[in-house]
Amino acid sequence: MGIFERFLTIWVLLAIIIGVAIGLIIPEQIQAIALLEAAHINLPVALLIWLMIYPMMIQIDWSAIKNVGKKPQGLILTLVINWLIKPFSMALIGWLFFHFLFAPWVDPQSAQEYIAGMILLGVAPCTAMVFVWSQLVKGDPNYTLVQVSVNDIIMIFAFAPIAGFLLGVSNIEIPVATLVYSTVLYVLLPLSAGWFTRRLLLKGNRSVSAFTAKLKPFSMAGLLLTVILLFAFQANTIIAQPLIIGLIAIPLLVQTYGIFWLGYIIAKVLKLPHAIAAPACLIGTSNFFELAVAVAISLFGLHSGAALATVVGVLVEVPVMLSLVFIINRLNQYSS
Repeated sequence: MGIFERFLTIWVLLAIIIGVAIGLIIPEQIQAIALLEAAHINLPVALLIWLMIYPMMIQIDWSAIKNVGKKPQGLILTLVINWLIKPFSMALIGWLFFHFLFAPWVDPQSAQEYIAGMILLGVAPCTAMVFVWSQLVKGDPNYTLVQVSVNDIIMIFAFAPIAGFLLGVSNIEIPVATLVYSTVLYVLLPLSAGWFTRRLLLKGNRSVSAFTAKLKPFSMAGLLLTVILLFAFQANTIIAQPLIIGLIAIPLLVQTYGIFWLGYIIAKVLKLPHAIAAPACLIGTSNFFELAVAVAISLFGLHSGAALATVVGVLVEVPVMLSLVFIINRLNQYSS
């Protein structure tokens, strides 16, 4: 594991601090960047997200899909949590917290937008960072690859319908066309580009891992620059309303730890081996926050409550996932 992954929390924290500072020091320039849009999609954010996820998509081995029938329980666990439980539990938790528990502190319009951001996080299962989490818990890398590949294929077809349904149920008006465009831009096209690149590499007898290793610094730079830019966009809100950040983080934490323990208990009931159960639980717990952020910006705008909620998702994602990695490894020590 490289120095970047080892100190990921520190790098993300520094990126957050830098982003907020830049947003406060040069707000006019940040606003100019925010206005660089096409079809409601912020172009700098789109470029950085592509830079971040494209190398990860090249690593997906589509030939691994033929092995989905082997040890199906771990795959079924991941799919059930990601597509039948997590999106709906996220919507329910957001609704309970912002329409009831936090109602005295949040106006109804803002509450709707925060719920929308949470829904977008819930409908976007993690792709890129899953390989890092799996490595940290000593998961089976080939099986993790199968889980990620199948999830990504499903995401092409399921993200927009489920997000549209849950946003509609929550009485949130969305431009459906923008949601579809975002799915194509941030899911279908990167996956297709990754598949095409991988095919060219294999056809030319070139190492896929060596090629992606060369791209890794660009991917990591894309991640940190995305975080910096997102927090720069939201700098004034973060400084002016720190309470809101905490209020958004609470239901996200409840959802994350709740989904983890649900997956862990089911894995124990199914008697899944650690190398399969651990990544399965983490895939179902973490989010493809890059996609959620991009779609929130496209649908509701850079300075919307939905965008802020997804940015808070970035804030809690790394430390929470590292805490779950610690929990899984300790539980494995006690059971072995």
